[in-house]
Amino acid sequence: MADQKQGGGERRGRGRNRDRDNRQEEQSEFVDRLVGINRVAKVVKGGKNFGFAALVVVGDQKGRVGFGHGKAREVPEAIRKATDEAKKKMIRVPLREGRTLHHDGRGRWGAGKVVLRAAPPGTGVIAGGPMRAVLDVLGVQDVVAKSLGSSNPYNMVRATFDALKNQSSPRSVASKRGLKVQDIVGRRTDGASEAGMADATN
Repeated sequence: MADQKQGGGERRGRGRNRDRDNRQEEQSEFVDRLVGINRVAKVVKGGKNFGFAALVVVGDQKGRVGFGHGKAREVPEAIRKATDEAKKKMIRVPLREGRTLHHDGRGRWGAGKVVLRAAPPGTGVIAGGPMRAVLDVLGVQDVVAKSLGSSNPYNMVRATFDALKNQSSPRSVASKRGLKVQDIVGRRTDGASEAGMADATN
């Protein structure tokens, strides 16, 4: 009887260890960045209750990214809530060669306006503040980004996601138009070479 109890305890222990290993693998898969944290106050009958609000972006640096917002009395708890929400709201963004965007894009949220431009290899991530955090966890290596509106981190992050959601890959465009991927990519390269020849002549 004692052996059976001992065996059951070992099985339960292995199950807990397996769950912990799965959580660690999931955490190691994603990279998170703390974009901003604010102290907030709730006015109640007896005075004010102070807490913290955290804005976090999470990504796997392979084309998936999400953002979340959390509030709590303590900073670590607010960050944990924001991270959990970000993992639930992740989106997938197609990347060209796994390093840059397929095409330029514009995003807007409230007073926040951003412009994202694809860049050649070696350019790096030319962006600042919240936009850089989003692009880093997304896995973009070459991009030029500019904020044209509000500097509020919440508006900037949402505007950046609005621009990323409008990204489309040659495969998706070809399927919608009933063409082959080579036709789409060929037109893009032909247009780039013609533009380069025009610049050389000018």
